Amino acid sequence: MPIVLWIFAFSALALTGAIFGFFYAWVCSTMWGLDVAEPRVAVAAMQAMNASVRNIVFAPAFFGTPIALALTALLAGLTRRPAAASAFGAAALVYAVGGLYLTLSVNVPMNEALAAEGAVTDPDRAQAIWAAYSPRWQLFNQIRTAASGIALLLTGLGLVFLGRRTQATMIVS
Repeated sequence: MPIVLWIFAFSALALTGAIFGFFYAWVCSTMWGLDVAEPRVAVAAMQAMNASVRNIVFAPAFFGTPIALALTALLAGLTRRPAAASAFGAAALVYAVGGLYLTLSVNVPMNEALAAEGAVTDPDRAQAIWAAYSPRWQLFNQIRTAASGIALLLTGLGLVFLGRRTQATMIVS
């Protein structure tokens, strides 16, 4: 079972890192770039990005992260690695609430409302839409980025705890 646990643990690490990186990129480049663009361009670009993000490449990191973390926690618990199980379980909970749930309950509805605006050609209307959308969307994106970063740190901690158990087992053997 230990090799299966390590496979799950490193898969959880990769998925958590991927989703953290995805949210982080929005914080430090995408939204800042859109904020300096002409609002009609920003609205249209955000509508296009939101429409394109629902894809087979994004889905494993977004939906698979809490599953991989929870399964890793379960396997760690079954193999009597309680510290690792706690770290992976905490990571699953933090991401599930602060990343997945927050996205589905705040950012996605905001994106759907923006999509419902359709093509915005009036500059004043575009300015009003973007001014109402961007600051709030960015606030919640920063929260989900922080939650994903914490989940990533907890995942790393879980790996450290797994490594310590492996080293202890090797010394005793």
